[in-house]
Amino acid sequence: MPTMLLSGASGRPTLADVLPNCLDALQGVEGPLALPAARSAVVLLVDGLGASMLRRRAGHARHIMSGWAKRDTAFSFPSTTVAGTTSLTTAAPAGVHGLVGYTVYDRAAGIVRNQLHGWDVDGMEPAHWQPAPTVFERLAAAGGPEPYVVAQSDYTDSGLTRASLRGATYVVGESMADRVEATLDLVAAGQPRLVYCYVAELDQAGHRYGWESDEWLIRLEELDAAVGDLVAGLPRDVGLLVTADHGMLDIPPERQILVDEDSPLLDGVVAVAGEPRLRHLALDDDASADPASRAAHALAERWRESEGKRATVLLREEAIASGWYGDPALVTPAAASRVGDVVVAATKLVTYYPPGVPDRARLMIGQHGSITPEETIVPLIRKGAFARV
Repeated sequence: MPTMLLSGASGRPTLADVLPNCLDALQGVEGPLALPAARSAVVLLVDGLGASMLRRRAGHARHIMSGWAKRDTAFSFPSTTVAGTTSLTTAAPAGVHGLVGYTVYDRAAGIVRNQLHGWDVDGMEPAHWQPAPTVFERLAAAGGPEPYVVAQSDYTDSGLTRASLRGATYVVGESMADRVEATLDLVAAGQPRLVYCYVAELDQAGHRYGWESDEWLIRLEELDAAVGDLVAGLPRDVGLLVTADHGMLDIPPERQILVDEDSPLLDGVVAVAGEPRLRHLALDDDASADPASRAAHALAERWRESEGKRATVLLREEAIASGWYGDPALVTPAAASRVGDVVVAATKLVTYYPPGVPDRARLMIGQHGSITPEETIVPLIRKGAFARV
C-alpha cells in the first residue's frame, strides 16, 4: 500500500509549510526550511508543474532550473488545485480546511459539489464551507506584512478566491509578464510584504493538449522568461519561492476506464466524486455511518479484486488513519464527511469515469489528483534572498 509519501515520514515539506517559513524569514527567524532573512517574500505558484515534469523539460527552463537543488521539493496531496492552493494559503492540510478533492459528495444536501466552480450554489458559501483562516487573514489581524495576491482578472471574485485567498489585496495581471511586473512593483516598496503570484497557463495547456505537447512547452518557455525577469528585477532583500500545487500525467483515451452503471463496482454507491484519477465512492447514509459497514468493506474488496493492480483502494478510515489528509487527530468532521466511504487512487496510467459523464469531460489529456510521485511531488525552488549559497 503506497502510503509512505503521504505520511510525511520522509521529512519532505508540504505546501502548508511554505508561507509560515516565509513569515519566519521576514521576522529574521530561522524556520524548518532555514530560509535566510528577507524584507519581503514572493511565492510563485505554478498550477500543474510537477518536479518530474520540470526535470524532464529542464532544457526549456534554464532560469527556473538555475540553482535548484535536488532536495528542494515539496509534497502536495490531494494533488488537485483546490486542495493544494488552499493548503498553501491556510498553512493547513486538507483534513483541516476541508477541500479534499475537485468534487465532493455533500451528504446534507445530497449532491456532488464542485469545489472549483460550484460555489454559492445551494448554500455552498465560501467562508462557511472553508472555515480555516488564511495566512493572509491572520497577517491582517496581527498587523504583519501586507499580503497581496497577483493573478488574472477571471479569478478576482471567484468562490475559490473567497474561500482560500481571503485577507489579501487582489492585484490583476492578465499575462505572465503582467503578473511579474505587478509583483515587482509591490516588492519595490520599502515596507515588508508577502506576495502570492499565481500562474494558471501550464495547467490549462496540460489538460487540453497534454503536458508532453508542444503547446505545453510553449507555456513553460513563457514561464521561464517570466521567472528570469522576476529574479533579475527583485531587490536584494526579497526572497522568492517557486512551487506548484500538483504535477500531471498524460492519460490517452484508450486508458480511460468507463464503469458501467450495472457494474458490481457501483453496487450500493449513491455518488461518485473526486477526480478521474482519485475517486471517492459514497454509500447511503446508513452504510456510511457505520465504520464496520459490511457494505463499505465489500465495495472496497470488489474494487481491489478488479483494480488492485492499477489502483490503491482504501476505506475512508484507512485513508484518514494513513495521514492522507494530514494528522488524523486534526481531521475535522466536515472534512472527514467529504472523503468517500471508499477511495480509489490510480497508481498506473488510467482514469476512472462513472456513468453519465459527458463525452466532452473525457477530452482532457493531462490528469492529476492521485498519490503517485509524478502528481504529488512539486518543486520548491529558492531564489532571490532565499537562494542557497
